[in-house]
Amino acid sequence: MRTSPVWNPEQYGKFADERGRPFGDLVDRIHVAPDEVKLVVDLGCGPGNLTATLLDRWPDATIQGVDSSPAMIEAAQKYATDRLGFVEGDLLDWTAEPGSIDVIVTNATLQWIPEQLDLLPGFVRALRPGGWLAIQIPGNGDAPSHAILRELAGTEPYAQYAADKSQRADAPGPAQYIEALSAEGCVVDAWETTYNHILPGENAVLEWVKGTGARPVLQSLPDDLRAEFETEYGARLAAAYPRRSYGTVLPFRRIFAVAQKQG
Repeated sequence: MRTSPVWNPEQYGKFADERGRPFGDLVDRIHVAPDEVKLVVDLGCGPGNLTATLLDRWPDATIQGVDSSPAMIEAAQKYATDRLGFVEGDLLDWTAEPGSIDVIVTNATLQWIPEQLDLLPGFVRALRPGGWLAIQIPGNGDAPSHAILRELAGTEPYAQYAADKSQRADAPGPAQYIEALSAEGCVVDAWETTYNHILPGENAVLEWVKGTGARPVLQSLPDDLRAEFETEYGARLAAAYPRRSYGTVLPFRRIFAVAQKQG
C-alpha cells in the first residue's frame, strides 16, 4: 500500500506463532472441499510463511501471494514452489479477471488502507460464484500500545516528524463487514476475538510493535531522535505491560470476516 511502512521481515518474524494464530483461525472458517479449489490469492502475504501453509490445505490449487513490500516478497521466495508464487503489488491497484479466483485471503493487511471497504466489491467480483473471501485485521487501535505511541509522537521534539504517522483510520467492526459484503451478494460470517498472547523476553511488547504498528513512526524520525524515542516509548510500554515470571501478557483484539459469494 502506498502509505505502508518499509518492512523488516526479520523483526516482523519475531513472535511468529502468535502472529500466525489468527491466520489459522481465519482459514478454518472457509468451508470448501479441497478438490474444489484451483486458485487462491493471498493479498498482503508478508514473508510468505503463512501463505505456504495453504499448500497442504488445498493440494490441487495454485497459490499466489501479493505484497507491496519488496523486502517481504524477497523473503517469501524461499517458500516458492511450482504451485506457490509471490509477486510485488499494491492492493490499491490489484485486479483480477472477474470470476477467476476460488479463495482470496487477506490477513493483517487492510488496516493499512483507510479506504479498505471500497476495495471489497473488486475482491468479490474476482471470485467465482461460490468463492470465498477471508479477512482479518487488528482491532487494537485503542490499546495502550497504540495510545502511548500517538501521545508520544505528538510531543516535541518528535511531533514535527511523527505526529501524522501515528494516526490510523478506525478499523471496521464485524457489523460493517457484514453490511458491506452482504451488499455484494455474499453470505457473511464476521466476529472478533481478543487473544491474550504471553510473550517471552525483555520489553516484549516493544519488540512486537517495532515489527508492525510502530514502524511508520520510527521510520519517520531522524536517526538522532529515533533511539531517544524508542527508549522513552519502551519505558512507557514496560510500565503498561509489566513483565511477569511467566512472560508479558499482550491482549490483542482482532476482527474477522469470511464471506461466500452467492450466484
